[in-house]
Amino acid sequence: MTIDKDDLLNSIIESLDRIQYIKLEDIPNIDLYMDQVTTFMDKKLKSATRNPEDDKILTKTMINNYAKNDLLPPPEKKKYSKEHILLLIFIYYYKGILTISDIQTLLNPLSRRFFGNEEFGLSNIYKEVFSLEKDQVDTLKEDVIGKFHVSKDTFADAPEESREFLQLFSFICMLSFDVYVKKLLIEKMVDSFGKAADGKKKDTKREKTEPEQK
Repeated sequence: MTIDKDDLLNSIIESLDRIQYIKLEDIPNIDLYMDQVTTFMDKKLKSATRNPEDDKILTKTMINNYAKNDLLPPPEKKKYSKEHILLLIFIYYYKGILTISDIQTLLNPLSRRFFGNEEFGLSNIYKEVFSLEKDQVDTLKEDVIGKFHVSKDTFADAPEESREFLQLFSFICMLSFDVYVKKLLIEKMVDSFGKAADGKKKDTKREKTEPEQK
């Protein structure tokens, strides 16, 4: 993703329009070997990275680490299913803002309940979540445009030769504060999510250990 500083606002809006996500129907319905998984992810998501020529979406080492950290169920005969890929997509989006531990807190209950569930599985969840993408991009555009215009009104008394630089700094600060606050909120919700999951585990364990009443 590239931004033209000479036409900043229009460039940002155009960049938002170019953001891609992997559609459910684009994911192969056949199991894939690890090399095929990394190639698929690179093909679909690389254009949105900061440095498309150098950045890696997914590597064998990453996949192995995710499996070691219980973020992914083990592959079947070294092959990864469509549901494995869905989890990898969620991990890809989360890893930029959350720790591995937080991602575990979110995804482990998801895997336990819905991985391999034929009635209501990960495909249903993915389709529902990403169906919101278009509306989210439109809302984001409005927010970015508003922040941009606010930033253009800052530093009116600054030296003229520094004003544009300082206005750009203001714009980045507003966007950064928005990300910072949302990250704090997400972390708080993940903590609550984890406590709720732990509570259910304890209740299940208690049910198993308590003797039957006659």
